[in-house]
Amino acid sequence: MQLPRINKLTKLIGIKNPKAKAGMPPGTLIFMGDKLTEKSQVDLISYDSQDIIEFCSKSSEDVLEQLNSGKVNWVNIDGLHNVKLIEEIGEHFKLHPLLMEDVLNTEHRPKAEEYQEQIFFTLKTLYNLTDENITYEQISFVLGKDYLLSFQEKEGDLFEGFRDRLRQTGTGKNRARSRGADYLFYRLIDTIVDSYYIILEKVGERIDILEDEVYDEPTKKTLHDIQQLKRELIFLRKSVYPLREALSKITKGEYHLIKKDTLPFFSDVYDHTIHVIETLETYRDLVTNLTDMYMTSISNKMNEVMKVLTIMATIFIPLTFIAGVYGMNFQHMPELNWKYGYPAVWGIMIATSIAMIIYFKRKKWL
Repeated sequence: MQLPRINKLTKLIGIKNPKAKAGMPPGTLIFMGDKLTEKSQVDLISYDSQDIIEFCSKSSEDVLEQLNSGKVNWVNIDGLHNVKLIEEIGEHFKLHPLLMEDVLNTEHRPKAEEYQEQIFFTLKTLYNLTDENITYEQISFVLGKDYLLSFQEKEGDLFEGFRDRLRQTGTGKNRARSRGADYLFYRLIDTIVDSYYIILEKVGERIDILEDEVYDEPTKKTLHDIQQLKRELIFLRKSVYPLREALSKITKGEYHLIKKDTLPFFSDVYDHTIHVIETLETYRDLVTNLTDMYMTSISNKMNEVMKVLTIMATIFIPLTFIAGVYGMNFQHMPELNWKYGYPAVWGIMIATSIAMIIYFKRKKWL
């Protein structure tokens, strides 16, 4: 009976298949995660300040032949489930086995590491496909001297707007084209971090809706929605907090592949990440308060019901007493033979009820 709860916990903290790599040597290439697409392909954008070339193929060999050492080469790989494709890319760029292992582990925490002449960086991209669920995808980057590799779980991403800017001509629009691979690296990370604000806005809207429900008419579904939002905030926190540490390493100038004139841009992304984290902390406090408000609202609602029932019972106490007295079957009771005894008793009962109601209202019990 405990197994479903254990599975929920491992999913929440980011363990898809904890036994898949048990006993395997370090650097073993095994895809860890959910297969999000059947399609796998490699895209190449090779550019400099004067020219840009785009190429796409399902074969890594075809794409790798198009690399130009005199330009910035952005190689994007879609479909991490294709281990063979990842391995071919890794062999060409001489990626460290541990780096490739982290690329294939889609539940890895955000981090930044340096491997000889390369920088490895991984983080989460968040999508709000519906009003109720937040989905995520892991994206990993490998920065080299004149190239950037990006590994994505599926096709489609947040970078299409940036690709359009790369395609534009004109001196005023080609800042990215005139800079190196490290600036490309910054722009892609900045795009992902900026997308977090969209998710936070959606979360804020859901909190406002839940607040109205808690105040107006809380139900069991309201409590379920609050708990669901709590779980999502836990995952968001887990996805963003380590990103601060990863970006901090870059802003400190620890990596020689990041030029000094690019460091201020990473500092700006770091500031955005701090703001996202602070917003998450605020939302977490608000959702915690929502739970307390829900329990208080339910308790108050129960108290109102109990108050009404108590008042009704109190009103009927003297009426029950009168009915009990005149329900006794004694022979010598003067009122039993009185012509107006029955309506008189009713009058007394009604007058008593009205008097008690007026008294309760004056005491503000009603």
